[in-house]
Amino acid sequence: MKVKVKLFAMLDRYLPPGSDRNEAEIELANGATPAAVMEKLRLPTDMCHLVLVNGIYVAPDDRETRRLKETDVVAIWPPIAGG
Repeated sequence: MKVKVKLFAMLDRYLPPGSDRNEAEIELANGATPAAVMEKLRLPTDMCHLVLVNGIYVAPDDRETRRLKETDVVAIWPPIAGG
């Protein structure tokens, strides 16, 4: 199945070659999880602070069990500081 992945800030360097700006469409096994996306792209888990699927927050404890569907959009942000 294919899902769209959007990586923000310094995480965009983990996208595959040919990605458009900060997003790419990737192929995953049916029923894959956000954790599988992170593994496929070799994202450091400690840098994946905020994970959304179709705009809905996925808690760290749910990233290995939340099943993705074809055409889902997974967005990942690193820890961000500011004021």
